[in-house]
Amino acid sequence: MKAVLCRAFGPPETLVVESVGPPALEPGTVRIAVAAVGVNFPDLLLIEGKYQVRPPFPFSPGLECAGTVTELGPGVTAPRPGTRVMTFLSHGCMAEEVVAPADCVTPIPDAVPFDTAAAFPVVYGTSYHALVARAALAAGEVLLVTGASGGVGLSAVEIGKRMGATVIAAAGSDEKLALAREHGADHLVNYRSEDMRERVKALTDGRGADVIYDPVGGDVFDTAMRCIAWNGRLLVIGFASGRIAEAKTNIVLLKEISVVGVAWGAFAKRDPAANQAYFATLLRWYEKGAVRPRISRRLPLDDAVVALEGFRDRSVVGKQVLLVGAAGG
Repeated sequence: MKAVLCRAFGPPETLVVESVGPPALEPGTVRIAVAAVGVNFPDLLLIEGKYQVRPPFPFSPGLECAGTVTELGPGVTAPRPGTRVMTFLSHGCMAEEVVAPADCVTPIPDAVPFDTAAAFPVVYGTSYHALVARAALAAGEVLLVTGASGGVGLSAVEIGKRMGATVIAAAGSDEKLALAREHGADHLVNYRSEDMRERVKALTDGRGADVIYDPVGGDVFDTAMRCIAWNGRLLVIGFASGRIAEAKTNIVLLKEISVVGVAWGAFAKRDPAANQAYFATLLRWYEKGAVRPRISRRLPLDDAVVALEGFRDRSVVGKQVLLVGAAGG
């Protein structure tokens, strides 16, 4: 089978596409013929050696994919061969075949295209876990989403609206903010041309945001802490800015706020049944039109380098998807 391989940590252009043997089918796993692969910012961190997971070389990046079950490992009875599914792994999805634990594989309705399904698990799983389980976002509260034009940011905007929150989307350009508006944001803040703290205060009559969803880190996190409401919850999603921020504990104390870590991937592996319940809800919302992944670019598997370079130059909005086999030309 064909796979994208990382043979040593480095930039995207060091990746190669080669023919390799198929992964072994272990007890409790299923084999999937991959049709599409979602590309995420952590894939860039993974190949650069900056992610918490460091697989042995050579390895394939790729945290999520969609395709068709072709074979069941020992002890597995479902999903049966021929079932259309999506799945998520710690790495390895940028290949024509993957082997995944059966409890991490979710059947998808016929109405969900493979490219959409491949763009689904990481961003919607993260945002649902963050807003529902970690922040307990309530209808009528104010949600501030930073990095609101990226995959996780847009999913948070959509889920926040579905939960009845007033959503403030913050991003670094008016073009990116227009996309957040399309996905349901009530208010927009350009944190490159506006003072985010003052703008959020003005939009909330001085209260600040009840919940802040931050995948950016760095200076944006620092500012977000200063526009949070009393008893607010600040969700730590990631560090796309490149700097891991440090929470000012005087602000934590004075406003009685909670700084809450969100590690959806670890949660999903610890409690796969709960995660499957997440996906069941999210897929119902998709069928009702409440959530809809924004796929900004579809590329063949051979162009994985191009997709990953998009994260490096910060040109990505929404999601990128690699099409595999016949789907990818």
